[in-house]
Amino acid sequence: MYDALIVGGGNAAMCAAISARRGGASVLVLEAAPKFYRGGNTRHTRNMRCAHDSATETLTGPYTEAEFWTDLHQVTGGQTDEELAKHMIAESKEMLGWIVEQGVRFQPSLGGTLSLGRTNSFFLGGGRAMLNALYRTAESLGVEVLYDAEVVGADIRDGMFLAASVKHGSKIKRIRAKTLVAAAGGFEANIDWLKQYWGDPADNFLIRGTPYNRGTVLRILLDAGAHPVGDPTQCHAVAIDARAPKFDGGIITRLDCVVFGIVVNKHAQRFDDEGADFWPKRYAVWGRLVAAQPDQIAYIVFDKSASTLFMPSLFPAIEGQTIAELAAKLGLDTAALEQTVARFNAAVRPGTFDSTVLDDCRTEGLVPPKSHWARALATPPFYAYPVRPGITFTYLGTKVDKTARILMQDGKPSANMFAAGEIMAGNVLGKGYAAGIGMTIGSVFGRIAGREAAKRASN
Repeated sequence: MYDALIVGGGNAAMCAAISARRGGASVLVLEAAPKFYRGGNTRHTRNMRCAHDSATETLTGPYTEAEFWTDLHQVTGGQTDEELAKHMIAESKEMLGWIVEQGVRFQPSLGGTLSLGRTNSFFLGGGRAMLNALYRTAESLGVEVLYDAEVVGADIRDGMFLAASVKHGSKIKRIRAKTLVAAAGGFEANIDWLKQYWGDPADNFLIRGTPYNRGTVLRILLDAGAHPVGDPTQCHAVAIDARAPKFDGGIITRLDCVVFGIVVNKHAQRFDDEGADFWPKRYAVWGRLVAAQPDQIAYIVFDKSASTLFMPSLFPAIEGQTIAELAAKLGLDTAALEQTVARFNAAVRPGTFDSTVLDDCRTEGLVPPKSHWARALATPPFYAYPVRPGITFTYLGTKVDKTARILMQDGKPSANMFAAGEIMAGNVLGKGYAAGIGMTIGSVFGRIAGREAAKRASN
């Protein structure tokens, strides 16, 4: 029997495993994916958002707890557990040091379109390098890891975890443990489950991350009486290149050019304000916006003047010397796109363009408006990227308390079950997203869950 059974293999799971092992617990990690694909969505991440009181070697200035809370409250529209969120933010201040102690390295701050040099720390080598560091540390401490190990059932009685049924190869194993840490992600790769809430449009969703997040562990916990939290239709959803693969396209299919152009649907009509706020606070809105459009398809249109201002997709932009030529290549009504662009250009008011601030380049008398960074599309060639909703992770999860312990439907905490990462992100993210918060949730609550699981096992 193990002291702590960690289900999952990403950032949250490994932070929990390391924390539990440093707390004296014997630890087994069950990763449903093969070793090469270990780590869930963490493989595709680049950064994490943590509060800090001053500039560091890799951050350009302070990011206080109060400012972090203001940003989180804004992007969620207040749909967050304030006590839990503020607890996470306070705990995040220690994470930058703690994560480095586990072997993770950060690179110098990044600026540009992302505007994150002050608030977010970027992993040297990206998410996979970060994961590899955590695995090396965990294994050096004596944490055991079993790959291709999918939890398909659990013996849970009155909120007490006793054992997990694990499919490994052709066999089902029963693994007993004193505590359970669920860190197995959401259900975004389960299209049938998504269709229960989204209907047929879910068939057109692309899944940015791992195909192994099918929600099996979440379903087991909910069926065993765990208190659900979060709107099942809410998720981290961004607009990604429509040519991306169905699963696992990752960060290289994301597009950061919305603020520099206009976005139209299949009828060549704009449908939202492309310049409402800074991109890190708005990029995760666009997946849901595109999901609401006919056939879940849209097109980001821009001209030569914007072509070097953002990180491009893996796929080349579609190009035309005129708007008419571009429309033809996109399969859009030529007259409709020409009219949309002409109306937009006529509504643009002169200003001083500056992508690093909420500038005064805006439209007037246009519905929907473009509030900032509005410049006429007038310099050929013209470009476009086709985009679809790219689902990163879902927000339906298990309710937890400040010790990461899972709360049951009767309101009482489980005797020995904890949760961390995407499987409980809905406690903090009722809706919306800000860059790097997913990694904050995973690392903070992973560390807490591991620490508390070790304490529970020793008792």
